[in-house]
Amino acid sequence: MDVMGDKATLCETGRFVQPSSEEPARGDEMGDAAEEMRLRLAADAGDVEAMSVLGAMLLRRGDLGGAESPLRAATAAGDRAAANNLGVLLHQRGYADEAAGWWRIAAVAGSAAAAHALGRHHRERGDEPAAEYWLRQSAEQGHVLGAYALADLLEHRGDAAAGHWMRAAAERGHREAAYRLARALDRKAADEDEGGADNAVEETEQWYRQAAARGHRRAALHLGAILEKRGDLKEAGRWYLTSAKDGEPRAACALGFLLRDAGDTESAAVWWLRAAQDGDGNAANALGALHAERGETQTAERWYRAAMDAGDDNGAYNLALLCVEQGRVAQAEQWYRRAAYAGHREAANALAILLLQAGDETGAEPWFSKAAEAGSVDAAFNLGILYAGRGADAVALGWYERAASAGHAEAALQVGIARLRDGDEQEAERHLRCAAGGGSVEAAYRLATVLDARRPPVSEHELGEIVHEKTECEEWYERAASQGHRRAQVRVGMLAAARGDVVEAARWYREAAEAGSRNGAFNLGLLLAREGSEPEAAVWWSRAAEAGHGRAALRLALVYARRGELAEGQRWADLAVSLGPAEVSERAGRLRDALREELSA
Repeated sequence: MDVMGDKATLCETGRFVQPSSEEPARGDEMGDAAEEMRLRLAADAGDVEAMSVLGAMLLRRGDLGGAESPLRAATAAGDRAAANNLGVLLHQRGYADEAAGWWRIAAVAGSAAAAHALGRHHRERGDEPAAEYWLRQSAEQGHVLGAYALADLLEHRGDAAAGHWMRAAAERGHREAAYRLARALDRKAADEDEGGADNAVEETEQWYRQAAARGHRRAALHLGAILEKRGDLKEAGRWYLTSAKDGEPRAACALGFLLRDAGDTESAAVWWLRAAQDGDGNAANALGALHAERGETQTAERWYRAAMDAGDDNGAYNLALLCVEQGRVAQAEQWYRRAAYAGHREAANALAILLLQAGDETGAEPWFSKAAEAGSVDAAFNLGILYAGRGADAVALGWYERAASAGHAEAALQVGIARLRDGDEQEAERHLRCAAGGGSVEAAYRLATVLDARRPPVSEHELGEIVHEKTECEEWYERAASQGHRRAQVRVGMLAAARGDVVEAARWYREAAEAGSRNGAFNLGLLLAREGSEPEAAVWWSRAAEAGHGRAALRLALVYARRGELAEGQRWADLAVSLGPAEVSERAGRLRDALREELSA
């Protein structure tokens, strides 16, 4: 058979034809009519190519009856493009098996489009070996749809060769192939925990960008997410907008968050509403939170319920939080349970806390465990507290370590304290640094004490003589002191005094004393007494002594003894004896006896 070349190919659906580059472009109706007349005359004169092109034109128009005759005539004359299009026509009429016969004739004659159509036919029938054979024939001839269909078949089987053909289709402009290739690269990076290597991210972005530029709305969504993560918010917003306008609710939701972060809450609400109405639970939650912030609790509850209806467990969790704020504890427990049973780890943790507050420790523990096993860092820390309260320190430490490894500052503090008890100062310091860096005030103080103990002794200097720069331990003390840690404030004051910085020392002592620190009050009194302000010093010593500071009571006893107020001196001496420590009690006892003798003389 004298076979002619293809004059028509299948478009992406595999069900309709498009004109070859040799066909005239579609013009106005008169132009189409004139072209059709020319083709009919040529076909009537026996021009096989005209028959084929005329049949393709009528098929494309939907005139199946008019297209069949010229296509059959061209096919009989050996035109493989006509055989392919005849198969398309028959397939559209429901004669799939007859269509496959003509596709086979065209495919054997070398038509890549027919091989693709035949491969698709066999796959729909469940004959995967035959499907793979014909799709491979099409793909190897460079047919983009054949390459994509082959990649899809191989990927379904888990065949590693799928990637090669998916890439081939993407490189030839197939937008779905470009999108799926980008998704595969994304998953590979996540599985290998590559941390977003530059080359991998760049290639992934390239394929998302190619698919998005061709109108793939999900590719536009993912491209926007990559750009947002990088900080290119303006371009990210453009792609989110493109995807959202094409009907992608997740893009509308993401655009809403981008606008909210930019301060445009009203526009954000418009896009969240659009996404929520299309069934996006995250957007419904965002609307609920927005109305909750405005105090519109009934509207917030309605949107949280809409989020639940959309399958978003955060809706139940947020609804529980709303109930807690309103004091509706029983309802809060109900919604926490619903979210927790659905696998919401923070809801499980919150439910456990609610049960624990109600005194149900037995009921709380399994929910803490479930949340912790699901990855809740707070739940792991709470389990540590629970076991520590029972005296199971080893088990508690295991949970603290688990939470600390995930960055929980207070858990790292507890591990650091445990390591200090064990004498492992190096490990203790490491955990205390993590906790202090994470914002734990107590960790900053304890880290400072560890570093302080290593400092070489510093010789005393005259007050007012600043002799050295601040050490690292003092910087950590100051960090804790600035956040209200009273013992740190006292220690910063002592170090400032050792440097000779009286003003700084007095400031920190006073801050600690006013916050209730008896040591701060006592040291402030010492500083004031040295500066000649003994009456004011006595005021602070009184405050310290009344809070249980034995040395402050002894100082007051001496002050009143020197003034001749023996009874008052004896009263403070009695208090110093009772408060201690032993050295103070001994000295205060001697002073008390002397004052008693003086009073009885």
